[in-house]
Amino acid sequence: MGQSASSYWLPSGSSRGPARSGNHRAAVRSEVVSLMPTEDGCEEVHEGVMSCEDYISELPDLCLAWIFQSLSSGDRKSCSLVCKRWLRVEGQSRHRLALDARSELLSIVPSLFSRFDAVTKLALRCDRRSISIDDDTLILISFRCSNLTRLKLRGCRQLTDVGLAALAKNCKGLKKLSCGSCVFWVKGMNALLDHCSNLEEISVKRLRGIHDGGATDELVGPGIACSSLKTICLKELYNGQCFAPLIIGAKNLRTLKLLRCLGDWDRLLETIANRENSLVEIHLERLQVSDSGLKAVSNCSNLEILHIVKTPDCTNVGIVSIAEHCKKLRKLHIDGWRTNRIGNEGLIAIAKHCANLQELVLIGVNPSSISLEPLASNCQKLERLALCGSETIGDEEISCIAAKCVALKKLCIKGCPVSDRGIETFAWGCPNLEKIKVKKCSRVTSNLADRLGVRRKSLVVNLDVCEVGAEVFDTSGSDGGPQEDGVEFPLVGSHISGGGAVDVEAPPPSSSNGRPSFFKSRFGLFGGKGLVAWTCRRNSSNNNSPNGGGGF
Repeated sequence: MGQSASSYWLPSGSSRGPARSGNHRAAVRSEVVSLMPTEDGCEEVHEGVMSCEDYISELPDLCLAWIFQSLSSGDRKSCSLVCKRWLRVEGQSRHRLALDARSELLSIVPSLFSRFDAVTKLALRCDRRSISIDDDTLILISFRCSNLTRLKLRGCRQLTDVGLAALAKNCKGLKKLSCGSCVFWVKGMNALLDHCSNLEEISVKRLRGIHDGGATDELVGPGIACSSLKTICLKELYNGQCFAPLIIGAKNLRTLKLLRCLGDWDRLLETIANRENSLVEIHLERLQVSDSGLKAVSNCSNLEILHIVKTPDCTNVGIVSIAEHCKKLRKLHIDGWRTNRIGNEGLIAIAKHCANLQELVLIGVNPSSISLEPLASNCQKLERLALCGSETIGDEEISCIAAKCVALKKLCIKGCPVSDRGIETFAWGCPNLEKIKVKKCSRVTSNLADRLGVRRKSLVVNLDVCEVGAEVFDTSGSDGGPQEDGVEFPLVGSHISGGGAVDVEAPPPSSSNGRPSFFKSRFGLFGGKGLVAWTCRRNSSNNNSPNGGGGF
C-alpha cells in the first residue's frame, strides 16, 4: 500500500556487471525485474529492457581532476595508466612535485613539465653524493613553471646567483622559498627580494656562499618583498647577520626564527623591538643572545609564541621582563640546558602575568613547587605541559600539577625523578587529561599503566620504562631543540602541504658521509639501549587516532 516499485538489475546471461570498452559509452541489454505490490500483498514481476551507461566518460575534466586530487599519490599514478584522457587530466591537475634534482634532470624537463604543466609547488632535492642540477636546469624549469608559488631547494650545490636571479624574474608570483645546503648567496637572494613582490615566507639553511665563514659588506634586503614577508627562518648560518636589513625592513613580519646562527644577536633584536612591529612568534635557539635581547623581545607586545632553546646567557631577569610585558603569551618553550640560570623566579613571573598560557615546555630547567603551584593555579588555560630533564620534579611537584591544572589535556614527563606514586595522582586529578607520556623516568614501572587504566579507561598512557640498571641519558642533549628532545607538540608554522601531493622519483636520503657538523651538540641524543616501550590504550576508539601511541 503506497509503496514504490523496487528495481533490481540482473544482467542478461551473466551475474557480472555490464561490460565497458575504453572511454566510450557502452550499452548492454539487461533485464529489469520490477516487484510491484498487489492488493493481496503478492508481487508481480515485469520484465523490461534498459541500457547502462559509462557515466565516468560523461564527467567533465574538472570533476575528474577533483576526484584525482582526493586520492593518494600511488593511486593517482595507477589512475594515470588507465587511458590517455586520464593521463592528461591527472597531469594537469597535479600541483605539487618533488623531484630528484640530479644533473640528469635537465634532459627530461621539457617532457616532464609538458605533462605537469600546472605545478605551483616544487621541491628539488639532491643527494650529497650526486651532482645536482645547475643554473641552466633551474632557468628552464622557471620558464616552464611561471606560476610557481612555492619552491624548496635542498643540496643543489651547482646552483649559483645567476640561476636564482633568473628564477626570480620568471616566477614573480613566488610566495614561499626554502633553501638549504646551496651555494648561491647575496646577489641571488637580493634578486629574489627585488622581483617577487608577493613573497611571504623565506627559510634559509646552511648556505655555502662565496663568503662562507668570512665577513662581508654585502647585505640581504630589504627589497620590494619586505612589505609582504610574514616569516623569516635562518638556520645554521655563519654570516646570518647579512640578513639584518631584511629582518629590520619587514614591517609586517609575524614569525622570526633564528636557529644556530653565529654572531651577537642582541643588537639586531633591540633594533627590531624599538620599531613598530607585528611579531607574534619568535624562536631563539643556540644563539649568542642575553637578557638584553630578551628585554628587547619583551617590547613586542603582540608576542604569543616564544622558544628560548639553549641560550646560556639568558637568565631569570630576561624571563621576568618577557612575562611583565608580553601578556598575550600562549606558548612558551624554555630549554635551560641545565645551566640553572632560569628557574623559580622567572616561572613565578610567568604565572603572575601570563594568564593566557596554553602550552609550557620546560627542558633542563629545575623548578619546584614554589613556582609550579602558582603556574597551576593562575594559568587556568594551560592545556599542554612538558617537563623534561629536571632534577627537581618529583612526586610532590607532580601531585601539585595533578591537583590544580584543571584544564590540562596532555602531559609529558621525561627524565625526571618521579615515581609511580606521583604519576598515580593523575588517576584522580586533571579531569580533562586525555594523554600522559612518561619517558626515561627510572622510578616508574610498567605496572603503572594498568593501575591508571582502572580509574580512567579513556586516558591514553604511553610509558617508555627504563630497565633496572639501565643508564638514563641526558635529557637536554638534542641537536634540534625541544621537538627533537621527545616533546611532540605540533610544530608552529607548518611546511608545505595539500591534497594530491606526489613524489616523482623520490630522492634518496641525504648522507653526511660521516663528517662532524660544526653545530653538533655537546651532548648526544637519547639512546635506545636498555629501554622497553610500554603503551597502554584503554579506549578502543583511540586505536584509530592519527597520533598513534606517540607524542601529543
